[in-house]
Amino acid sequence: MLQQLRRFIPKRLLNPYIPETEAGTAYDIWSENYDNQPGNLMLDLDEIIFSRMLARTDIKGKKIADIGCGTGRHWPKIMRRQPLELAGFDVSVGMLSKLKQKFPESEAHQIISDRMPNVPTDAFDVVVSTLTMAHIKNLDDALLNWCRIVKNSGDILITDFHPDALAKGGQRTFKHGNGHIAVRNFVHRLDEIEAVLGSKKWKVIHREQIVIDETLKHYYESNNALHVYDKFKGMPIIYGLHFKHEA
Repeated sequence: MLQQLRRFIPKRLLNPYIPETEAGTAYDIWSENYDNQPGNLMLDLDEIIFSRMLARTDIKGKKIADIGCGTGRHWPKIMRRQPLELAGFDVSVGMLSKLKQKFPESEAHQIISDRMPNVPTDAFDVVVSTLTMAHIKNLDDALLNWCRIVKNSGDILITDFHPDALAKGGQRTFKHGNGHIAVRNFVHRLDEIEAVLGSKKWKVIHREQIVIDETLKHYYESNNALHVYDKFKGMPIIYGLHFKHEA
C-alpha cells in the first residue's frame, strides 16, 4: 500500500526522483506480485467505478475487448454477465502470461506501438480499458484503433488515474527489491480523450470521478502518509467515462 500512496507524492518531494520505466518493461516486473495488493487505494477505487459502469452496460452475448487487461483483474465479474467472447490486450508479456495462467482458454494479444493491426474492423461489441489510458503515448493512434475494432452499435468504457493528479506530479510506482520502479505516464486531459473519440462520433453518456476526501483518509492514516492526503485532498483521483456512438 505504501507504494500506492507514493504514486501521488509530488515529484519534487520524492528524494530522489524515480526515473520512469516504459510500461511494458515495468509491468513485466510488476506482474510477479500484481495480484497480491490488499488495501491498494487505486485498485479499490477502480473496482467501485468499473463495477458501476459495467452494471449499466448490456454485455450478455457480446464480444468484449479488454485493452490493458493485465492479469484479468476484472474478468470474473465480466464473465458472470455472460459475454459471448472476452479477449485481452496488453503491452506486457508478463501480465498476459499471468492472464493465461488464470484463464487458460483466454484469447490474449500483445499491443505493439499502441496499435492492433491484426484485429479485424468491427470485431467487438464493447471495448473496456481500466487504469491504462495514461500509459498510452500516442493517444490519437490508440483511440482511433479502438474506434475501428468496435462496432458503432457498441460501447467504450474507460477508467484511469485522473490527469489532474498526474499533472500535479504524481508517479505510479511499485516496490521492487530494495527500491521502487516508476511506470511511465502521459497526461491526457479528459477533453482530449473526448475530442479524439468525438471525431468518430462517439459521445460520453456517463461520467464520474472519485475525489480524495475524508472517506479515503484511512488509507493514508494506516500508512503514516497524512502529508500525502493533505496534498491531494479535494482532488479527483480516478475517473470513468462511458461512450456510445451517435446515430
